[in-house]
Amino acid sequence: MPDIEVVKAFNNPSIFISEFKNYDFDFCILDIEMPEINGLQVAKMIGNKPVVFTTAYTEFAADAYDLNAIDYVRKPVKVERLQQAISKVKLQFTTQKTKPKSFQINTNKGKSIIFFDQLFSISTSEIDSRDKDARLYDGSTLVLKNSSFEKLKQLLPPAEFVQINKKEMLATNSILSFTYDQILVKIPFETDVQKKYVLSEVYRNDFILKVRI
Repeated sequence: MPDIEVVKAFNNPSIFISEFKNYDFDFCILDIEMPEINGLQVAKMIGNKPVVFTTAYTEFAADAYDLNAIDYVRKPVKVERLQQAISKVKLQFTTQKTKPKSFQINTNKGKSIIFFDQLFSISTSEIDSRDKDARLYDGSTLVLKNSSFEKLKQLLPPAEFVQINKKEMLATNSILSFTYDQILVKIPFETDVQKKYVLSEVYRNDFILKVRI
């Protein structure tokens, strides 16, 4: 496939997990049954990268699509079938290019552009409840001036952000696990730090629909 470049191939998923951030790649082709850790777990760890699964086992198909996999290719892999899967990847990239990746809003630093993939959480300001504190993945905070959660929901991609209680929203890809009334999140700007958030009953159904772990 002349328009496809293989950046790197790995035969050990643990090594891939430890090194993948060193490589610039658009999507990943993963086996599912692998030593130490399976492909479904790997897909969760690499974030928003599109994944095509290849496997001889049909019983993993439902779990694969729950992870928003682009395609699920049965082994033995045929060239025509792999080309079809990669065409689906290309289509997703074409679609994504037409979608906004950021929004503009008034903040304590003036008119600011906030990229969706930089935004970790939004919470009601303790100083003025009309304002919201936006925490970014680099640890910095912007105060969104006079912004309601309803207004923010219109600006943010609904699949990527979810309100969890009256005062807080989270990026869905930051969530590690949840129970009936609590959510465990890894704090990206602090090493090995996790935090528990309250999941209130009013927002639980919408949360469960959006978050798949």
